[in-house]
Amino acid sequence: MDTQTNDDGNENELIELAKSKPDGISNQDLKNHMPLVPMADLTIIINKLLKNGVLELFKTKENNLLYKYKDPSKRTTAKGADNEEKIVYKIIEEAGNKGIWIRDIRFKSNLNMTQLNKVLKSLETKKIIKAVKSVSASKKKVYMLFDLEPDNSVTGGAWYQDQDFESEFVDVLNQQCHRFLVQRLEDATKQGGGPLLVRNRAYASATDVHKFISDLGISKVSLSVADIESILYTVVLDNNAERIANPNGTFLYKATNKFLPHPGLVKTTCGICLIADRCANTGSINPQACTYLTEWLDSK
Repeated sequence: MDTQTNDDGNENELIELAKSKPDGISNQDLKNHMPLVPMADLTIIINKLLKNGVLELFKTKENNLLYKYKDPSKRTTAKGADNEEKIVYKIIEEAGNKGIWIRDIRFKSNLNMTQLNKVLKSLETKKIIKAVKSVSASKKKVYMLFDLEPDNSVTGGAWYQDQDFESEFVDVLNQQCHRFLVQRLEDATKQGGGPLLVRNRAYASATDVHKFISDLGISKVSLSVADIESILYTVVLDNNAERIANPNGTFLYKATNKFLPHPGLVKTTCGICLIADRCANTGSINPQACTYLTEWLDSK
């Protein structure tokens, strides 16, 4: 199982290298980029990719071999691709990076499940399409073109790992974003110059916070400014920050000054009593006769 995973990883790495060099990759490029993989293993992978139409073989004027990545749309129209593959490919292509359920492919293609599974397996083997698990249905997969990056609605974005919501990761980011805003406010206060100037200096953009989080290196996944924007919004909802709109349509964020802690009296029964102003040492409303105060004292 581990060997198969390693082989798939080497295959995908080789494909990515070929994509990055549209003029073609040489055997020397492979040795330089993947020095830990034996050339014999690379040859097996290359032959497999050539057979499946993922790579094309060319010769230079100096008779050197070059391997070029072949666009997926050209693979299904190549000689040997049957009509069923072309039909299924077209349906999946139209679905874009949100993918399409196998049930919908079957409905649109009018193929029975045996035929459809055979076609899908063939297209996956040729690295033309791929199956992606969707966070909206853990036991179902959607199909999309191999080169596409799945939409966040499919993968859940940066906050999901193997379809599980990473609540601890979100909490850490929330805390670090708030820490940055607090530090920004403290620095602005130290510089002085009047309350209005301090207030303006304390505001930060999502781009500022994104750079701070990126420099910390606490995320194993690549986070976009939009990802940080969504975390900052949770800081605002926690009443730990405020945000204002910029003329350009973006937002600026600033840590909020917390209210003073409630004095002890406010937390007592007397502090929330609606008729406390009528309470006195004499009369029917007095501390000695108050059942609420007695119950509160007994509970302490």
